[in-house]
Amino acid sequence: MPQLSLRPLPGYKPFPGPLVTVIMDGVGLGKRDESDGVFLAYKPTIDSLIKEGFFAKLKAHGKAVGLPSDEDMGNSEVGHNALGCGRVLAQGAQLVNDAVASGHIFSGKAWAEIAARARAGGTVHFIGLLSDGNVHSNVAHLYAMLDRCAEGGMKKVRVHPLLDGRDVGEKSALDYVLPLEKKLAELCASGRDYRAASGGGRMVTTMDRYGANWAVVEKGWQAHVLGIGRQFASVSEAVKTYYAEDPKITDQYLDSFVIAQNGKPVGTIQDGDAVVFFNYRGDRAIEISRAFEEEGFKEFDRRRVPRAFYAGLMQYDGEARIPKNFLVEPPAIDKVLGEYLCAAGVPSFAVSETQKFGHVTYFWNGNNSGYIDEALEQYLEIPSDNIRFDLKPWMKAAEITDAVVAAVQEGRRKFIRLNFPNGDMVAHTGVPAAVRVAVECVDLGLSRIVSAVEKAKGVLMVTADHGNADCMWTEKNGKRSPHVAHTLNPVPFIVKNYSGAEQWMLSDLQAPGLSNVAASICNLLGYEAPEGYDPSLVTLR
Repeated sequence: MPQLSLRPLPGYKPFPGPLVTVIMDGVGLGKRDESDGVFLAYKPTIDSLIKEGFFAKLKAHGKAVGLPSDEDMGNSEVGHNALGCGRVLAQGAQLVNDAVASGHIFSGKAWAEIAARARAGGTVHFIGLLSDGNVHSNVAHLYAMLDRCAEGGMKKVRVHPLLDGRDVGEKSALDYVLPLEKKLAELCASGRDYRAASGGGRMVTTMDRYGANWAVVEKGWQAHVLGIGRQFASVSEAVKTYYAEDPKITDQYLDSFVIAQNGKPVGTIQDGDAVVFFNYRGDRAIEISRAFEEEGFKEFDRRRVPRAFYAGLMQYDGEARIPKNFLVEPPAIDKVLGEYLCAAGVPSFAVSETQKFGHVTYFWNGNNSGYIDEALEQYLEIPSDNIRFDLKPWMKAAEITDAVVAAVQEGRRKFIRLNFPNGDMVAHTGVPAAVRVAVECVDLGLSRIVSAVEKAKGVLMVTADHGNADCMWTEKNGKRSPHVAHTLNPVPFIVKNYSGAEQWMLSDLQAPGLSNVAASICNLLGYEAPEGYDPSLVTLR
């Protein structure tokens, strides 16, 4: 690692307390109407801070966070990358798009091994989120790989689709499943055998994260690898059956399923096969990758571990090398804010509950696990509950707040960052009453943090990583449909100075975004922003 350093900011006046940065996950600035859960919520603290004037709107989607176009919604991973590294970097979707367009995705060692397995008689399996939400995956990437398999003479392919209903419409599964089934049928020519094999809703099958609920991964392993699960003749039959049995169920909660013929699964994973996990985002891909690769794996009983070649679309954790094989190089993020602050000797504290703990640590630190300098940093993970978020929309906001207030009062940490997951995780359920409660719980926690920072004579920064709770439903032809995906709305940026030294004002930036926050943190802590960082949102008077 190159030697990093920060220069003191001329004219800066130190303040006694800490700088506390609050990330209100999923709390965007919407249309301020009855569809806007942030607007409808009782949130006197947030409203008061916005009215006081040290306030700006930040772009948190599209090209402002490194995604291919401004039609692409932001997400927590790219948002925290931008917040923590101070620059806009090409992110997963764009990197994969470029690799597919150039053909580079098919030129590396991983694809060569997949082709070799196919030539030797193995089946090529694709597991991933069947969606064009452009958050975890894009179905276009799957189709490109299926076409390449056919062009390359691969005889047997199986697809294990995970159903979204979260980054796209909550009951839109058939919009993706039916075209997939049609495409697979068209590819079954010249002796090829291309079929769907298993799947399930993303919140109950395969796509757990941060070790929150390994039973989700186990259910996916049983369906994809072992062929254990409720049997159907096709994916579309599974979806239609689950819809009929429970009209209120949404795609993300559909149970796992196995496609079978004459009672026998059509696509279990066997020795000699190749497996591609075609999500590019890392958080919900790491656990299933560990299940395929990790020696001495103990999270659940895998029963049978096939000697298959496993590759991710990307490497989901560069430091831990998960997975070992991958098709597209992940974004290389260096010189992150945490490295500079540690080099400057700034003691810090980061906290969230399990659902977003990795965002204020791993993603904030440029997709790197662990501490940068354990002598200066403290990371605290508060275990999340295994319960649907609409049933407990307060989540762990109180416990996160307790930890932050204690850290402020202790006085040892100069920089404190936290993530309140409520606005995002609850808004994904599409339950309006729960969304409003979630935002109100964040506001209540924020009010306690305000009091603590004020007593300590510190500085408070409040922002968000993307929108979600700011749009609970959309309306078309007089019919309302729940909106459970992220939004394209801007997010707030607020600074409240309780130090008594009125030395700051907003910079005059055009179309600022999340990447401007890191330089702002440097300035508020008394340092010039590092070379190459996007400009600060604050300036000395």
